[in-house]
Amino acid sequence: MKSVTVLCIALAAGFLAGCSKPENAASPARETVHKHEHHPPHGGAPVELGKEEYHVELVRDAASGKLQAFVLDGELENFVRIAAPALEITAKVSGHEEELVFLPIPNSATGEKVGDTSLFEAQAEWVRITPAFDAVLKEITVRTKTYTNVTFNFPKGSDEGGKR
Repeated sequence: MKSVTVLCIALAAGFLAGCSKPENAASPARETVHKHEHHPPHGGAPVELGKEEYHVELVRDAASGKLQAFVLDGELENFVRIAAPALEITAKVSGHEEELVFLPIPNSATGEKVGDTSLFEAQAEWVRITPAFDAVLKEITVRTKTYTNVTFNFPKGSDEGGKR
């Protein structure tokens, strides 16, 4: 019986010691507030449509003078197919306006075709030699919503959450 009493006292002492805070215990760290950020999957410029409803990611290939436009969801994670026959951008380059017409690109691997694709492409000599410009996407319809005169800077984009 004596050994049971000693055992109970030892367990109680161990329990109390384990539950007490050491004197130098640090206070819990404050929670860090994280910004809501998106990361364009191709490292391009995120152009926000609406209030993060959708995005267009613009990716420049300087060597070929091509600019690709990927239509993506609000989180820049999933491709969104649209029916547009073309997308048009007006860019300010060296003090004058340049027009770019993006044509739909089919992809047999994903089943995308003209009239049902998320990738559009344009090519111009000025794209090859101009790494930065301000521009306006004239109009784009994604699902049931139409966005007009969407302004942005390339390569910064327009999505504040789209930091790269």
